[in-house]
Amino acid sequence: MSGGATRLALGVDLGSSGLRVALVDPAGGLHHQAGCAYPGPFVQPRTWQQGLTQLCGAIPLPLRRRVAGLAVAGTSGTLVAVDTNGHPLGEALPYNAAQPQWASRCRQLAEPGHPAASASGTMARALELQQRYPHAHGLRHQAEWLTGWLLDQWHWGDMHNSLKLGWDPVQGGWSGVIGSQPWSRLLPRVVRPGTALGPLHPTVAHQLGLPTAAQVVAGTTDSNAAVLAVDPQPGDGVTVLGTTMALKQLCPEPLQDAGVYSHPVGNQWLVGGASNSGGGVLRQFFDSATIAALSRQLDPRYPTGLHYLPLPAPGERFPVDDPRLMPRLEPRPVSDALFLQGLLEGIAAVEARGWARLQVLGAPPVRRVLTVGGGARNPVWRQLRQQALGCPVLNRPHASTACGAAQLARRGLAAVNCDATT
Repeated sequence: MSGGATRLALGVDLGSSGLRVALVDPAGGLHHQAGCAYPGPFVQPRTWQQGLTQLCGAIPLPLRRRVAGLAVAGTSGTLVAVDTNGHPLGEALPYNAAQPQWASRCRQLAEPGHPAASASGTMARALELQQRYPHAHGLRHQAEWLTGWLLDQWHWGDMHNSLKLGWDPVQGGWSGVIGSQPWSRLLPRVVRPGTALGPLHPTVAHQLGLPTAAQVVAGTTDSNAAVLAVDPQPGDGVTVLGTTMALKQLCPEPLQDAGVYSHPVGNQWLVGGASNSGGGVLRQFFDSATIAALSRQLDPRYPTGLHYLPLPAPGERFPVDDPRLMPRLEPRPVSDALFLQGLLEGIAAVEARGWARLQVLGAPPVRRVLTVGGGARNPVWRQLRQQALGCPVLNRPHASTACGAAQLARRGLAAVNCDATT
């Protein structure tokens, strides 16, 4: 990198339907953004690195040479078992793969009310993976595994991804008796998101076409990165409308209840939860072009009265934590437009119940909602949600999760530079 060139931070978003990358400068200006589908099944970790290699290769060379740091955001709760060299022992268990058979054991391990005490949390998937792979050397979340590949060392984890696995950010350790279990050696060494972990491994740097001096920064979850991208202010709620739906807001104190998460961000807490409802339900019935065409036929002034509970399969995480909750998608009207409106109304109702749940637990009232993700591109859905929530809803379709991960990498670089000058 030439002495006068502005250093850039690279953000990587491992979403449920594909990957995205974004490059930002020290002032937060966006220089490049691109995405692609996974080259293989989402649950195969090798497709995560293959997709990143593809996207980095498409970044113009002058920009690639200016990358000084990078951070990865991944789907919250997607977990993979690895051997001593970090190689996956099998497919990852995805974020929405509840393991109700481990519910009672999770409650024995974690403190009551901790996210790890739920069968929908990552601890239940960890117990399942331990049973499947008794000789596993480690358990890593999606973002942590790819971060390990970038470094060629897999012992790091971050506070945000590790929360559902049992990390207690208030106490600074593992909840309940998790840390004293014989298999606790499988758990990562947890650091704060934004912590600089070291430079890219030379072999990986060559494969990606990035400088070997680029710093790898501890990442976060996809929904938290989306929140970082919009920089919420007091009174703001942030809804991430992707394949699933996540609700987040800043709170002075952490909240604790089943399906509710509290992540430390600076001197505040990012509290919220993630529902299985979202765009994935819509795509079970319509493709993106059909959704856009049908949406133009909808009239939000006239509710359908269908009262759907749009879940892609049995099981919900938030605003109720019930791995056996059944979807409600009938009766289906003859009109596809009315059916779509009923689905959109149902997802908006889930969102309204989610914000109400957080307020009951002690979160500040939400005065407006900022929306990111694919659903932020649909203006009719915004109107339906605004009616359901009773407050202004603003779409931020260009605030991507990859941009939020890049902002995290930028902060990590700033901290490294500050340490170097003191």
